[in-house]
Amino acid sequence: MIIIKTCKDLYKIGNGPSSSHTMGPKAASLEFRKRYPNLASVKVTLYGSLALTGRGHLTDYIVKSVFDDIECEIIFDLKTEQEHPNTMLFVGLDNDGNEHQMIAVSVGGGDVEYDNVHFTGSEVYPHNSFDSIKDYCVVNNITLAEYVDKFEDINDYLNEVYSTMLNAISRGLKTEGLLPGELGIKRKAKSLMPSKRHFFDKARRKTIAYAYAASEENACGGIIVTAPTCGASGVLPAVLKTSIDTRRYKRKTLIDGLKVAGLIGNLIRTNASISGAVAGCQAEVGSACSMAAAFLAYINNSDIDVIQRAAEIALEHHLGLTCDPVKGYVQIPCIERNAVAALRAQDAYLIASELISGDAKISFDMICKTMLKTGKDLSSRYRETSEGGLALDYGKDI
Repeated sequence: MIIIKTCKDLYKIGNGPSSSHTMGPKAASLEFRKRYPNLASVKVTLYGSLALTGRGHLTDYIVKSVFDDIECEIIFDLKTEQEHPNTMLFVGLDNDGNEHQMIAVSVGGGDVEYDNVHFTGSEVYPHNSFDSIKDYCVVNNITLAEYVDKFEDINDYLNEVYSTMLNAISRGLKTEGLLPGELGIKRKAKSLMPSKRHFFDKARRKTIAYAYAASEENACGGIIVTAPTCGASGVLPAVLKTSIDTRRYKRKTLIDGLKVAGLIGNLIRTNASISGAVAGCQAEVGSACSMAAAFLAYINNSDIDVIQRAAEIALEHHLGLTCDPVKGYVQIPCIERNAVAALRAQDAYLIASELISGDAKISFDMICKTMLKTGKDLSSRYRETSEGGLALDYGKDI
């Protein structure tokens, strides 16, 4: 096994509200049109998590937008079980009456696999564990950011990512009104910004507001960055913007921090999962928190052991976190959860920086494996199906 993905695949720029339920299905729909350009009609069957929460995630809307000029039928199959919970079946008829089929699986983070073939992509990094990357860095006397530079030229793209993250926060802080959908939730980011009456913890108050701003933009289908998913797209940007506010860091340092965060996200994707439908919200917000903690450790000149410890602590204390979006919308508990995770990333870095790093008993590689096992043990009700937890109890008198 190798880390097959570049940071460009981890940090995708696009519309929310869901990387697996919006970005992935859009990419699959475009692929089907590319394969069969003379379609007269298409029927798309959604299974598992896509069927159960697709309406709230705008899956049907985004698929129909790709096939806007031909007859398009969406079927939400709530009964047929598939090997992967984010499976789609495309069946199309061309102008000559020939039938064409394609199976697509939205595996998380906007990535799609086709026709039961595991997508491998191009080989970018030669290592598949934090320990092996650390050994390489120590032998070659380089930092984790320099390790990324050695295997891919991504500075220009990360500068675009940097700007997109900040733009999402800026828009979110200016916009008021209701989030789309039947929940009737008011946008809160603007009101959460600290005022003169707030004397203490202004930086942490801003972190909360920033996370809300980016997450609310995602919920409205705005342009955001998957970090590593749409549902977790408020965590790293909030930590980034709070760091910028301190005026302590050069932009190059922050871009290098995004490289390190991306490396952590790639390791989680390679050895565990970043899909809520596969492993619950520990795979989305937990992964984002881990990335943000590593980002903070790196930009504060921490050694590689502290970076590992920060990332491990952040992920460890999200183990078992369920994905139970109310009515399928990426709103409750998702937006608030992004803010909590952004604060937790700061705390994970603080704890890691104060501990004796060489005394760590739990490695980052170990916690990745544990997270995946934990995710598989979770009932499907808590893996982005809206059949359990808050999604089941919302609106009931308990």
